[in-house]
Amino acid sequence: MTGQSVSELARQTILYTQESPAAIKKGKRSLFIGLPREISLQESRIALTPEAVSLLVKNGHEILVENGAGEAAKFSDNEYSEAGARIVYSQEEIFQADIILKIEPLTEKEISYLKTDQTVISALNIPNLDRKYFERLNEKRITGIAFELIQDKVGGFPIIRAMSEIAGNTVMLVAAELLSSVHNGRGIILGGITGVPPTKVVILGAGTVGEYAARAAHALGAEIKVFDQHIYRLQRIKYTIGQQIFTSIIDSETLTDALVRADVVIGAMRAEDSISPMVVTEDMVSRMKTNSIIIDVSIDQGGCFETSEMTNHKQPTFQKYGVTHYCVPNIASRVAHTASIALSNVFTPFLLKTGNVGGIEEMIFAKQWFTKGVYSYKGSLTNLPIAQRFNLRYKDLGLLIAARM
Repeated sequence: MTGQSVSELARQTILYTQESPAAIKKGKRSLFIGLPREISLQESRIALTPEAVSLLVKNGHEILVENGAGEAAKFSDNEYSEAGARIVYSQEEIFQADIILKIEPLTEKEISYLKTDQTVISALNIPNLDRKYFERLNEKRITGIAFELIQDKVGGFPIIRAMSEIAGNTVMLVAAELLSSVHNGRGIILGGITGVPPTKVVILGAGTVGEYAARAAHALGAEIKVFDQHIYRLQRIKYTIGQQIFTSIIDSETLTDALVRADVVIGAMRAEDSISPMVVTEDMVSRMKTNSIIIDVSIDQGGCFETSEMTNHKQPTFQKYGVTHYCVPNIASRVAHTASIALSNVFTPFLLKTGNVGGIEEMIFAKQWFTKGVYSYKGSLTNLPIAQRFNLRYKDLGLLIAARM
């Protein structure tokens, strides 16, 4: 070629060989998580501890914490700030996060702050919510995840398990307080001492709450009777406790006789179709001892005593037929620091996994075991167990039940 080199000609005609673009790595994604301060009555827990926030921040995730969100659980704003979270001072600002992680279901005010395509992870408590609540959530077109229904790979419910262990231990402490003379109780010790007949404790439900309540009561020397609708649960609780205890399938005659003699009755029946079975009638309660104690741990799922009415930590008890009823739904909030650590132990690996797979949507579609907790996906109820139970309870909703993911 005359007067021009090949390189000059190539430069003029832009014929340089182009390098292949590097493959873009898909998968890991930074999450933007908001931790609001709970405004529901006497809810003291928070979903992530400062240590968990530190780990998430080090993995590239951004965390907003509303000021004072951890104070009731004895975690200060300074601890969260030192862990790498950004402290914000208004609800409007905290609800700018893509993922809202909280304990209690959203209030009406909190729903008004939601924006389309956000993800809300919280408890759901279907029996305490009405039709309009779910209609409003659907209008916002958000993805809703009920954390009590999130399953692990082996089909367990890790949050339910953790909170149930706490509740099972705590109810026996509550019962001991309510039996004391200081609280106008029967003035008896929970347990047994030499020469004095032991306290009689009846436990309805042989699940995790029942197991841990039975462990605590047995350690104190109480006489225990455990009832359940399923024989395999009764067999399991005898095996896990490792002691010979009275167990029985629920039948009206045997149960009524046990209730008449009981000093403390713990209601811990596992919810089926979102509602706990009501196994103790008003007539049965009327035959119980004066100043005996009923603690209905299942009250957030409807309760298993006909006489139960939801109470709170400020006014936790009431009496019917001379029987003291304790029907507080968030018993674990009595020990908010411990409960928050337990919640954080479940949420932290879940959030790290969610970031690694590319976000909430990818987690929903990629992990079948995780989708059990999804009750709303961008404005549609999903055909998952929560939606099925919801549909049974609110048949007049007429909301879309989408196909299983």
